[in-house]
Amino acid sequence: MQVLKFPFGDVPQFAERDRAYTLGHPALRSFYKYDVHIQAFDQVFKDKSHNPTNRSVLVQVLKNQYNQLAESPLVMAQIEKLAHPNTFTVVTAHQPSLFTGPLYFIYKIISAINLAESLNQHYPAYHTVPVFVIGSEDHDFDEVNHLNLFGKRIEWQSNEQGAVGMMKTQAIKPLLEELKPILGESTHAQQLFDLLQKAYNGFENYGEATQYFINELFKQYGLVVFNMNESSLKRIFIPFIKKEIFEKPSHALVVNTQQSLSEVGFSPQATAREINFFYMKEQLRARIVFEEEQYKVLGTNLVFTSQEMLQEIENHPERFSPNVVMRPIYQEVILPNLAYIGGGGELAYWQERLTQFSFFGVNFPMLVRRNSAMLLDSSSMKRLEKLGLQIKDLFEDTENLIKRFLKENSSSELSLNHEKIKVQLIFDDIVSRANDVDPTLKKTVLAEQAKALNSIGILEGKLLKAEKSRQETSVNQIRTLREKFFPNKGLQERFDNFMSFYTKYGPDFFDILKQELHPLQTDFIVFCEQ
Repeated sequence: MQVLKFPFGDVPQFAERDRAYTLGHPALRSFYKYDVHIQAFDQVFKDKSHNPTNRSVLVQVLKNQYNQLAESPLVMAQIEKLAHPNTFTVVTAHQPSLFTGPLYFIYKIISAINLAESLNQHYPAYHTVPVFVIGSEDHDFDEVNHLNLFGKRIEWQSNEQGAVGMMKTQAIKPLLEELKPILGESTHAQQLFDLLQKAYNGFENYGEATQYFINELFKQYGLVVFNMNESSLKRIFIPFIKKEIFEKPSHALVVNTQQSLSEVGFSPQATAREINFFYMKEQLRARIVFEEEQYKVLGTNLVFTSQEMLQEIENHPERFSPNVVMRPIYQEVILPNLAYIGGGGELAYWQERLTQFSFFGVNFPMLVRRNSAMLLDSSSMKRLEKLGLQIKDLFEDTENLIKRFLKENSSSELSLNHEKIKVQLIFDDIVSRANDVDPTLKKTVLAEQAKALNSIGILEGKLLKAEKSRQETSVNQIRTLREKFFPNKGLQERFDNFMSFYTKYGPDFFDILKQELHPLQTDFIVFCEQ
């Protein structure tokens, strides 16, 4: 593949806040701890070394989780190394999206793998392990229950409630039959389908099946796939659960930070609650609220006095699930983590957490923007070439691109700008004469000028419309290309699933990405199939 790189700031599809952080806008600098470059990790290693991690519990949990996965000597060696004080992690995380969901799920993982490799080369006195955290406690089913593949939407239907990772895989099995003909009959497609069958037929629990699937895809790179929904890990977190539930500090800390961000032009990203924990059991994940001097679980009959809530936390910490505000604290308490790799939206809510981390005495990690990329197939490349368009033209708004294309490729001049200038000069002269005769006529002349210019604008629009009809085939091709690579005016990485490329390239697809996805480099990467 040919690889092209475009400056991050030249891609208008990125959100303003995302652009500001990635390009180092000075107004955001006080909302994060470390500048994003390899030399800054010297300080991150030192700071995290002074922040305790219960490594023995962490390693035992990981070993227990990997006991039920296919053996991988490389991954097990990584887990063993986490017992040592000179070993650290770089983390990325995502909800357990159906069959990985959108492409950026994969980009996150490869960005983390490459960052870990860079740190191991640059800092040989330490060892860094890439970790992918499955957000298995998340209960937003509608966000994870679908994927888009070869222009088809595959959707998982389930009547279960609560954390997605705890749902049963039984309802996934019909999707496998739906998926099989879509994947096709290539060798890579059959290998991928066999792997999906092993994952979702071999495990009853959706989170465990997803962990198995991701591990099989990436174990050759030493990626550790981690489910934080573990009782022994929550037990480590008990002091933080108590502090948040009984003292309720996070709400004010986050809201104050959001206010400061608003003052420099950036809107809030996540809603902080008075209590930032859910109560979680099978088929249940619901908010905890404090009302009438009691702790209540919304949507249920569960009510706790303060003493009962204290006992519940101590006896069943696994029932307390952090929300988006407390989840980063939980992650950084249980992992010896240096950096979080995420997309623009994720890093925006991390930027609201610095004072909260300080309050809880937890080191704030480096925030690294994952790589963003686009993949162009060979037929689309040929179509672009035939249209005389460059890849950068695709970044442009569809209608503006079509308008420019028509003007550049019409046999007639479509723009009436010269005529508008001539009319403007004529009316300027008339205004001058009218002003000499009767100044009150100026307003009437200007109104006639506006009418004339408007009429020319209408005629210009009709010329453009007629040319658009004459070049209908080219116009439709432009629309198709724009929608294919910027579906719903967004980025391809937020829509398409990796399997459309994996069925063609197999595991080499990940190697192709890995050659270029280096998260300390901010360029937007375009892979062009030859």
